[in-house]
Amino acid sequence: MQTEKVVNHIVNWLKEYATNAGVNGFVVGISGGIDSAVTSTLVAKTGLKVLCIEMPIHQATSHVSRAHEHIAQLKKRFNNVDDTRADLTPVFEEFKTEVHLDGDQTTVDMALANTRARLRMTTLYYYAGLYGLLVAGTGNKVEDFGVGFYTKYGDGGVDLSPIADLLKSQVYQLGKFLKVPDTIINAAPSDGLFGDARSDEDQIGASYPELEWAMKMDDEGKTESNFSGREKEVFKIYKRYNTNNKHKMIPIPICEIPSDLM
Repeated sequence: MQTEKVVNHIVNWLKEYATNAGVNGFVVGISGGIDSAVTSTLVAKTGLKVLCIEMPIHQATSHVSRAHEHIAQLKKRFNNVDDTRADLTPVFEEFKTEVHLDGDQTTVDMALANTRARLRMTTLYYYAGLYGLLVAGTGNKVEDFGVGFYTKYGDGGVDLSPIADLLKSQVYQLGKFLKVPDTIINAAPSDGLFGDARSDEDQIGASYPELEWAMKMDDEGKTESNFSGREKEVFKIYKRYNTNNKHKMIPIPICEIPSDLM
């Protein structure tokens, strides 16, 4: 990958899109992870207004410290970057008092995790509306179009996606080129939706390099029967997520009314 040229291409695309949309810049949620760090640095390079928002909900200390480090570094490097913090923990806790929490605990935990992401989306759009900004998504190609590892109308609810055509490994390449802090580069990827330090790999059962391989094999038309051992296991994991999360990756189904009924 021609990293510098890719960076310039994305930055120019962002500037052109924002200009055509008649907006002032971008808002980005900062999690302390590589995807939000790269995305926020890319939008900062446009020279347009950038608002970085930290939105903790019972966040792991390591995530918070990485987010703080990145925002401080970004503000030092770019004078068009501002930041704010919205502690959504009280909002989340109040929400839990108004809904039923009975049922299978795993299902409840997942529903609440997705609620965290949707509260953050609401916050991002509040500030976007307040200052005339676009919500910049932080999803990469593997998450957005491979395993669907994001929350529908949560971190999937954005105005534009600067890095969604890049594999996770390519996002790391951009991160190093863009001088993202080493603490973020070296941290295990995590969605931070459960209030602990569990990684994406802990949840999915496969690493991003493995998922990238499986995505490539699937694109080539390979099937489970082509593999054995760990490769077969990873391919099955990928296909399960890809199938179960397909509803996130395709347009919303519309019930089309036959013309003779209109």
